[in-house]
Amino acid sequence: MTPKQEAWAIQAGHVIKQMERRHFNAYYCSTKEEALTKALSIIEKGSVIASGGSATLGEVGLLDYIKNHSEDYTFIDRSIAKTEDEKRQIHAKAILSDYYLMSTNAFTIDGQLVNIDGNGNRVSALCYGPKHVVIITGMNKLVPSVDAAYKRIRQDACPPNCVRLGLTNPCSKTGICGECMSTSSICDLFVTTRMSRYPDRIHVIMVGEELGY
Repeated sequence: MTPKQEAWAIQAGHVIKQMERRHFNAYYCSTKEEALTKALSIIEKGSVIASGGSATLGEVGLLDYIKNHSEDYTFIDRSIAKTEDEKRQIHAKAILSDYYLMSTNAFTIDGQLVNIDGNGNRVSALCYGPKHVVIITGMNKLVPSVDAAYKRIRQDACPPNCVRLGLTNPCSKTGICGECMSTSSICDLFVTTRMSRYPDRIHVIMVGEELGY
């Protein structure tokens, strides 16, 4: 391991204790390959699975695995929607899924999850609905505080995400959050998950690699 990876492993050990205190199930994996194996060990075969938009899930290969094993899982595929009404129906079905898969925009050293969302389908599923939520996140998203998390998201995550999504928001042109009021803004809903009321519902897999934004 590199010194950075060694430091991440040490930090993750501390964060795991803090997350468990908040009734999250938390794990650390050194690589994205280990993270994929860990996620699949959590998700029961025969389950209905949905997901939020996430570059991290794509990098880990979890969604591709689920889609390629349709004999084992029923996947609610948000990408097939062609109209806004179809998207709405798919998001509604996702709320009743057995497992909701996502990343987190940031997480704090004291174990809190911090997310900014546009439509709200991702954070709403995190807050309530699916029986289980499986979160995979790179250690590059670890921050010292909630305030630092929101700063990180708006500075480091939202501009490249707007570029990735082909949005013409100011931050996709300047690289800096412009506090825009555009209807295509992805910075509409700010959610801090301090704890889970339901133990064993939220699973957080931290990965010793830089993943996502």
